Amino acid sequence: MFDRFGPPDVLRVADLPDPVPGPGEVRVRVRAAGVQPFDVAVRRGEIATAEAHVQNAQASVMRLTTLVEHGVAAQKELEDAQRDLAEAKAALGQAQAALQNAISVEARTVVHATFPGVVARRAHNPGDMVDAAASDVVLRVIDPDRLQVVASVAIADLVRVMVGRTVRIFVPGSDEPEIGKVLSRPAAVDPTGVAADVRISFNAATKLAAGTPVRVEIVAEQHRNALAVPTAAVLHEDDETFVMIAGDDKKAHKRKVTVGMTTPTLAELTGGVKAGEAVIVKGQHELPDGADIAAEAKDGNDKQ
Repeated sequence: MFDRFGPPDVLRVADLPDPVPGPGEVRVRVRAAGVQPFDVAVRRGEIATAEAHVQNAQASVMRLTTLVEHGVAAQKELEDAQRDLAEAKAALGQAQAALQNAISVEARTVVHATFPGVVARRAHNPGDMVDAAASDVVLRVIDPDRLQVVASVAIADLVRVMVGRTVRIFVPGSDEPEIGKVLSRPAAVDPTGVAADVRISFNAATKLAAGTPVRVEIVAEQHRNALAVPTAAVLHEDDETFVMIAGDDKKAHKRKVTVGMTTPTLAELTGGVKAGEAVIVKGQHELPDGADIAAEAKDGNDKQ
């Protein structure tokens, strides 16, 4: 209900006493009420009335001004007419503001999506009571052509995530990733949390359905001409990180290494190994230093 002019905030919920019907009257239960086009029409009518009062007051002031100049009317009559004109103009301004407020409230009775899309979820049915809050969503509308990925990234790694960097998006059951890029990163994080959300957009239209779980790889850095080995070839023992080298003497040699960037399949070696040296990538676990080894033939080619 509203009992005064003003913005949409003047609308309020109030408890009123139940009316008592008189002879020949009935009491009607109202299930829901809202702002209707009738309210706008009433405000337009109020403006028309206010404009008529202003016109009459202006005419009265002009007439009395002429009469006062000829000494026919008293100055007080002119002053009263001028006061009536000022009040009529104030009433017109109030009616115009009330009309704009009613139009604004009426526009909120019909919700329009700001983009073309499809309804992905409906959380309420007709007749449900909803809260006027962003947390109580009625409909979820999405644009299938503009899907994004929300990836949870460890807070410690956020400094390495830059907007515009390439992202590989993997779908369970598929080895071919879709390519995207980092769209945004959080400006602030929860100090008690361990991860934050990073938004990723697809470079091309995707056929994935909204809500599909995916795994992403964000390219944080790129090292060209890096020396890399399969991640499984890098071994750890206590505080040591090493690989097993296949020597020309056909023996395995333990070699300490320094690891740089890593991916799920490759590890960059920044020290300890030179290009061209053969790193053992199969059977290296539990292989003692100095053990005899033999190359494994596969498809007619020797492979260490």
